[in-house]
Amino acid sequence: MEYDYHEAMKLANQLCFPLYAASRSVVSLYTPWLKPLGLTYTQYIVLLVLWEKDGITVGEICDRLMLDNGTLSPLLKKMQQAGYIERKRSEKDDRVVLITLTDEGRALQEKAKDVPGKVAGCIDLSPEKAQQLYSLLYELMENQKNRGL
Repeated sequence: MEYDYHEAMKLANQLCFPLYAASRSVVSLYTPWLKPLGLTYTQYIVLLVLWEKDGITVGEICDRLMLDNGTLSPLLKKMQQAGYIERKRSEKDDRVVLITLTDEGRALQEKAKDVPGKVAGCIDLSPEKAQQLYSLLYELMENQKNRGL
C-alpha cells in the first residue's frame, strides 16, 4: 500500500491535535481557582513539586516538569518576587541554584488544597478511564524521554 500524504496531513489524523486541545482545555479549568491565589498554572505545578520536596535544584524541577531552564528561570524569578520561593546558589557548586519555599509559599498549599478536587469535578471521566488516560499519557511521555526528546 502506498503512503498517502494527503490522508496523513488531515487534522483528524494527527495525534498531536487532540493532545494539544485537551491539554489547553484541562489547564484552563484551573484558572478560576488559581487566579484568586495569584498563581498561574505553571507556577502551581512548580509549587506542587516543591510541596512534595522542598530545597531542590532548578535542574530537578526542570526534569520533573519536563521544562527547559529558559522557560523555568523567569518563572522562578517572578515567584521569588511574589515571595513564594527563595533562590540561592549551592555552596558546593555555584552553578547550581537551589529553590526553597518561603513561609508564604508553604502557606499556599493550604489555600490550594481544594484545587485538585474542584478540577477533577469538572472532568467527566470515570475513575477507570481517568486512570487509563493517565497511564497512557505517562507512557507516551516516558517513551519520548527515553528517546531523548
